[in-house]
Order: sequence, then C-alpha cells, then structure tokens
Amino acid sequence: MNIKKYIRLVLLGIFLFPVTLFSQVDFNRTPDDDLGDLEDKYQEYFFEALKQKGIENYDRAVKALLKCVSLDDSHSVVHFELGKNYVQLQDYSMAEQSLKKAIAMDPDNEWYLDELYGVYAELNDYDNALKTVKQLVSYHPDYKEDLANLYFRNQKYNEALKLLDELDGKLGVSEARDQLRNEIYNATGADDSRIENLEQRLANNPGNESNYLNLIYRYSEKGDSQKAFEMAKSLLAKMPKSQLVHLALYKFYLENNEADKAITSMKVVLNSGTIDNKAKGKVLNDFVNFVKANPQYENELLEITTDVVDDTSGKSDAELGDYYLMNNDKVKAHEYFSKALYKDANNFDILKNVLLLKLDLKQYSEAVALSNDALNNYPSQPILYLVNGVANNNLNQPKKAISSLEIGIDYIIDDVSMEADFYKQLSVAYKLNNNITKSEAFSKKARNLIDQND
Repeated sequence: MNIKKYIRLVLLGIFLFPVTLFSQVDFNRTPDDDLGDLEDKYQEYFFEALKQKGIENYDRAVKALLKCVSLDDSHSVVHFELGKNYVQLQDYSMAEQSLKKAIAMDPDNEWYLDELYGVYAELNDYDNALKTVKQLVSYHPDYKEDLANLYFRNQKYNEALKLLDELDGKLGVSEARDQLRNEIYNATGADDSRIENLEQRLANNPGNESNYLNLIYRYSEKGDSQKAFEMAKSLLAKMPKSQLVHLALYKFYLENNEADKAITSMKVVLNSGTIDNKAKGKVLNDFVNFVKANPQYENELLEITTDVVDDTSGKSDAELGDYYLMNNDKVKAHEYFSKALYKDANNFDILKNVLLLKLDLKQYSEAVALSNDALNNYPSQPILYLVNGVANNNLNQPKKAISSLEIGIDYIIDDVSMEADFYKQLSVAYKLNNNITKSEAFSKKARNLIDQND
C-alpha cells in the first residue's frame, strides 16, 4: 500500500467523516420527542468513540460505536470507524465485516476501500487485496504499483509486466519497479525476456551508463562472457571516462591473459573517487591473488597499495598480509595484518596471525598485552595461552609464563603438536625459575609425545 497516501487519507478522514455524519443527523435540533433523545445519545456515543480512539482506548471506542449502531445502523461512517478500531485491535475479521458494511452503503468511497485494502494486506489475502486495489486504481494511479505487486503475488506475471511497462513508459524507470520486474523474471526463469527488456532500454537511451552496466551483469550471469565483454568495450568506447565499466573489464582482461590491460583497469577502480570501498576491496583482493601467481607485477601492486583507500572490512589488508607472509616479509605482513585487525577486531584468524608475527619479530611486550586482552574474549583458545607463555618466557617472566601455560594446556583437544609446544615452554619457564627437576620432566614429556606420534 502507498504509505504516504494512506496517511494522507486517514488524516483527511479524521476531519471529514464527522462532517459527513453531522450532515445526516441534525444534532442541533431541539428535541420535541423521543427521537431527539436518541439523537443526543447518538451524538454522545459517537464523540465518546472519537475521544477514546484519540487516546488509543480502541476497545472502548468500539463499545461506544456499537451503541451508535444499536440506535441507528444506517450511517456508513460509523461502520468505517468501527473497522478502523478493529484494525487497531488486530481483529481483522470484524474489521473486514465492518468495512464491507460501510462500502455497501457508500460503494464509491475511496477511504473505505483503502482501509479494507489495508486489512487484506495485513492478512496476506492477495486475492481480495487485488480485487480491492483494482477499484482504487480508478481514484489514484499511484495504486498501480500496488496492483503490479499484487499481480505478482497472485502469479499473474504477464499482467504485472504489462503494468510495469506502462508505468515505466509514463514515469521512467525506477529501482523499486526494476526490483519487482527482476523478481518476476526470477520466478518465471525468463532470462531472455529480461535481457530483451534491457536491450530495448539501451536502444531507447544509449547515453545511459546504467543500461550498459545492467546488460554486462546479466550477460555475465547468463554465462555469455563474450557478449558481456563486448558490451563493456562498447561502454568504454561510448564513455571513455567511465570508471564503473572497469569493474567488469579487469575480469575479462584477466580471463584473456591481457595482464597489462587488467592492471590498468584495476588501477582505475582502486583510484576512483566514486566507486565504493567494498567494490575496491574485492578488486584489491583479486589484484593480490593475481600477483601471487604473477610476481613480476609486484611493483604495480606496491604502487597501488600506497594510494588506494582501503576497504573498511579489513579483508584486503588481510590478503596483503598473506601475500607478504608467503614472501617471508614478516614486517610488511605484520603491518597489514595489524591494519586488518584494527578494522575487524573480532576476526580470530587475523588476531592469531598478528600474535604469531609479534613473536617472530620479538615484540614480546606487545604480544603479552595483546594476548591478555584477547583472553578476555576467547578464554578457551589454547593458542593465546601459548603465545602469552612464549612472550613471558622471553621477557624473563617465568612465573607468569607458567601460570598461563598450565591453564591453557587444559583446553587442548587432539592437537599433539601444540601440546608438545606447551611442554617445551613449561620446560623453559621452570628452568628460568631454577626448578631444573620440573624443567627436565616437561622436556621429557615433550620428547615422548613427539616420539609416540612420529
């Protein structure tokens, strides 16, 4: 339902319906018999109903309106007000019944029909909603979008598409109607019809960049990479300054082993001021993976990463961290994993990489501080206790190392290698603490464990 329109109609109704009622009942007439008393009571009950509705006492409003009906049930507005109050009480069966009575008395009343349409929408009764909104269309064309949606809900796909075509022709393309159109194509599997529609749009408006981009996407989705590539090249020829087209072009260039063109397109995307960071992050990830397989292009990667606005998810930084770790550049790997952790503080895999690199880089104080913080969030992760123990051993803090290691070892499950590492570090810690007996005992445990699993 058109919400803005619904609100407008309801507000109009508040002011207009009492006028309608008063025009039918003369509340100012001097009573000269029992009829006058009835009209006074009718007026009293009706205004009581409006008051109770205004303070959201809908059940009391209903009771007052039912008293009106018991005195005189010939006024459509009373049944309409009853319907609205029943809606507020979520008694949709009674709401429908009351609103139908109001419409039977005043069949051409748009407000009555709109309220009934709202009831059917709440009940997901698409069949009756469709019948009602067809009547409303004659009052306001805005209801045509509602009608198209209801055709879709009732699986009347051709009628829905026909109406969408009509609306697009009169009002231009809209995102909401395109979403509905695509839902219809998805439901019917009519990919050819979808593409025909987009091709016609392009023919009608060849200067619209989105028409090209939509076709590129749909051709690719259908598996017709060649057509998608040709469309991307057509867009670039038509609009050489387009940046969005390079989101598609770099992929096609990579597939065709045109590395230099692919890198050029990736650089356009990554330096763009209009393409969002999420899309840039995906391209940067692809760029990193490309350089892993083609290390001769590493300089281009390093050049672009110094200027690119990073994605906020940290995924691109983590990819770069992996790349530098693979190339044994632990300083750079630590730098990018640390950036990634700042952006995605709850990513345990990134946290683990940062901690292990801190040990490799002999940043023991930082490793202790970070592992202590991490244990507040991950108290059952043995790797955190191990890192903490290693770092404290290297800081000559054996008692702290022993405390951490003895707690953490209880959390190890089926990981012989890690268990052996715990024993080795306990051996180191007890040796630093001048307890040679225990140090040798743990050293022996580590050797036996490794020997048993060789």
